[in-house]
Amino acid sequence: MGWNGWPFERVAILFASLGFLLIFIQVTLFHYRQNFRHWAQWVPVIALPVLAVVGLAVTASNAAWLRQAFFWLCLADSVGGLYGFYLHFTGVGQRVDGYRLQNFLVGPPVVLPLTISALSLLALLAVYWSAAL
Repeated sequence: MGWNGWPFERVAILFASLGFLLIFIQVTLFHYRQNFRHWAQWVPVIALPVLAVVGLAVTASNAAWLRQAFFWLCLADSVGGLYGFYLHFTGVGQRVDGYRLQNFLVGPPVVLPLTISALSLLALLAVYWSAAL
């Protein structure tokens, strides 16, 4: 099944994929700054570019197997973002004086992993709607 024109689903997958690339750059910089102290810091650094490439391939070809692979990758990434939120939130609490505003400002970015989950959910919706057409 090919794409006819540029329906919203295709544009949403394209922008989600580009968003994954941009977030990958920021996450890599943050985790590199922390010297990859925890194994989980490698997960978004590896997963986000893979997700972006598969999403761009779906945008280009809309092959059913690519769409299905992108769906499962987005599903895993949305759960991974929630796990990242947990790690970041507990990381803020481990700083001196715990959960103070200052620690949220200088500690691990708590919202960034949720952004990954939200973007993954947007891509999941786009894949679901593109398959339903």
